Amino acid sequence: MGNAKNRSNVEIVADTYEAFGRGDIGTVLGMLDANVEWRMADHHVYATGGPIIGPEAVVQAVFARIPQDFDGFTVDVQRIIGCGDTVVAEVRYRGTSKTSGKTLDAQAAHVFDFRDGRCVRYQQYADTWHFADVTGVVPDLEAAAS
Repeated sequence: MGNAKNRSNVEIVADTYEAFGRGDIGTVLGMLDANVEWRMADHHVYATGGPIIGPEAVVQAVFARIPQDFDGFTVDVQRIIGCGDTVVAEVRYRGTSKTSGKTLDAQAAHVFDFRDGRCVRYQQYADTWHFADVTGVVPDLEAAAS
């Protein structure tokens, strides 16, 4: 009974990663609640100092920046774990920085909290030092800490 819901959330996340890999951002956004709280890892180059609220804000703050900053960016899913209304994914980010030419191969974890089949909260944990080194962008540590 409860496992069907867990499996459902895991399937939603797996399908979303597949859509992202195809460049189907519409499907990715369809998983998100209208008021999703999207949180980047502290000190990540895309961190805003607080949650990004809503799918369109996520597009502007994160998704639109990826093709500007990287060639061949991919999210390689290592495993997805269901925990009730929470799903955790272990992933690796891969790509090549357009500014430095350095290769990105960064470990990350994503935590998705679901309500009624939609992600209401997302938290990224990532190797922020590697992102900064590869992109040459030093994050604003004061903004990230607020």
